[in-house]
Amino acid sequence: MCLFQYTDDPDPEEQVPAGPLYVPVRPGRGTEAVIRLFRTPLGTRTAVGFTSADRLAATLGEGQAYIRLSESALRALCEPLGAGLVTVDPTLSAAAVVRVPAEPGRLPVQAV
Repeated sequence: MCLFQYTDDPDPEEQVPAGPLYVPVRPGRGTEAVIRLFRTPLGTRTAVGFTSADRLAATLGEGQAYIRLSESALRALCEPLGAGLVTVDPTLSAAAVVRVPAEPGRLPVQAV
């Protein structure tokens, strides 16, 4: 057990339970909400939760819908979907990939 806790420590000796998380969701059928799954930089599927609505909005935008779940409930819901990892308070996210049609007269060039 850790004898000291520092609120500004980016890597505490023991992980403290995060409590209820703000979990991003997308619309499902009817009034359903579906948990959004993400990928880590190495491609592993992960569920994401935030410790505050402000952190969620700062990362995913003001219009992002969310539900409140405990970390254990989030993990239990997402493990059967192949996302056993739960990432709390990620700070970076990439925009969705959008295909851009090729312009006439412009061919892709490979770097050598």
